[in-house]
Amino acid sequence: MTLKDILVHVDNGPACPARLETAVNLAVAHGAHLVGLHVRPSLVLPGAISPDYGGEISRLHGLYSESASAEAKKSFDRAVGAVSLSSEWRDIRGDMIDLVALHSRYCDLAIVGQADSADGAIVGDRRLCDHLPIASGVPVLVVPCVGHYPVVGERILVGWDASREAKRALSDAMPLLARAKRVVVLAVNPEGGGKHGDVPCADIALHLARHGVKAVCETIRAEDLEVGSVLLSRAADEEADMIVIGSYAHSRLRELVLGGTTRHLLAHMTVPVLMSH
Repeated sequence: MTLKDILVHVDNGPACPARLETAVNLAVAHGAHLVGLHVRPSLVLPGAISPDYGGEISRLHGLYSESASAEAKKSFDRAVGAVSLSSEWRDIRGDMIDLVALHSRYCDLAIVGQADSADGAIVGDRRLCDHLPIASGVPVLVVPCVGHYPVVGERILVGWDASREAKRALSDAMPLLARAKRVVVLAVNPEGGGKHGDVPCADIALHLARHGVKAVCETIRAEDLEVGSVLLSRAADEEADMIVIGSYAHSRLRELVLGGTTRHLLAHMTVPVLMSH
């Protein structure tokens, strides 16, 4: 599989230009078509407010949405205008999570920003990176809200626990792994035998080698630390520019409880994280 369609969520947050830079450079590197998606959230007013103030609030919300959309498009146009790239702009209105998930299903990769409660974003924005890997069915690259990441995928750290989600993430990341200069597969606190096999990481190393990916596979014991902290520390040691993990969650209706490693990485990420569920 190759990356031929990449979607990037575009908003007006201060971190969006860096996210666009990451998306554009990935699209250029893979010869992919880039879709810029902006979602204007619908306005829902409490019943007690609607009769007296609903009209004026709706008018102001419309003006704000129009202005925000125009600014988002300018950011996207600036980012894609500096390179030779196939691209398109989409501007839609509705539920943030549902619509980004829907449009992502027609792409090979979705790129969104890490939640940043300090930027004044609408609540739907802040929940997007939590929900999208579950809702979309495609790999999601979450770009940190702090820093710039012009190069992604040259040095990759894979968190491996031999689970279904980890295998899904590994397979989804294969177009990136195949082009990477260095790939490290790390199993934290693996059990001998069972799903990891007699020698943890040995089987997944052979699988990757058959795909032409020369990975360095390691295990580490750190039972007193969060797995997410271990992955971030190892990523820093390796100067990794991406972490690949399976995304864990149990969802019911619109509620979502993230697994500990997923939650930790989303809260403390220092490099872009590719997640699949």
